[in-house]
Amino acid sequence: MKVTDHIKKANGKTLFSFEIIPPQKGRNIQELYNNIDPLMEFNPPFIDVTTSREEYVYIDKGEGLLDRKITRMRPGTVGICAAIKHKYNVDTIPHVLCGGFTKEETEYVLVDCHYLGIDNVMALRGDAMKHQQYFEPAEGGHAYASGLVKQMSDLNKGKYLHDVVESDYKTNFCIGVAGYPEKHLEAPSLNTDLKRLKEKVDAGADYVVTQMFFDNAKFFEFVDKAKQAGINVPIIPGIKPIAVKRHLQLLPQVFKIDIPETLIQEVETCKDNNQVREVGIEWAIK
Repeated sequence: MKVTDHIKKANGKTLFSFEIIPPQKGRNIQELYNNIDPLMEFNPPFIDVTTSREEYVYIDKGEGLLDRKITRMRPGTVGICAAIKHKYNVDTIPHVLCGGFTKEETEYVLVDCHYLGIDNVMALRGDAMKHQQYFEPAEGGHAYASGLVKQMSDLNKGKYLHDVVESDYKTNFCIGVAGYPEKHLEAPSLNTDLKRLKEKVDAGADYVVTQMFFDNAKFFEFVDKAKQAGINVPIIPGIKPIAVKRHLQLLPQVFKIDIPETLIQEVETCKDNNQVREVGIEWAIK
């Protein structure tokens, strides 16, 4: 079922979905199931599965020599989506990135998703690689998420790349995109960022999921400004409970978000991470 249909079916009832990260290459998927099992009592309508960028690893060749290889440390997004969908009978949403993929590779991923009965996809540009100062698209890949959304939307119309294939066999994806209540780190202003979000919606996006935030006022302001900008698709808030004290430094550093002073003070007074998790969950509930 599409995310937008889940929202309509809920008829105003609050829904809780989850986002999970694939296990590192070489780890057992059972470890992932062990984390998902206790979450299923909340009856999530769907589960997102992230996709990681490729990265460089260094292999010791001996005699002081290192061999640099590029690899994905957490592969298997589509396979995990299919496995979770089959095991738990829940809709899954693979994250599809611009970064590291050509348009042809993206088309192959989307065709696989369609054959597997996956109804929803999340279109993201992705981050720069660790050695890059700025994001660089793969040769023959998308530079912006709006282009990726358009490719997905074209497949929904039966339009494949290069017009090599003429087919009435269309995909039927519900397309999600990211929104940033505190603006994307590369955007000069929130209004500029909302223009980019409007481009993604105009290209075919059906719903928005926001980056994590810890100040509800910023989320509601973002929703109001999005509506003023003509963005009328559902906007789903992204919520992350703080779980360890280190998050106070790590999350603002990585995601360029603010943490309210009140929350900082509550976390800093905690004696251990069990107390931090309690504070984080209570704040997230609010």
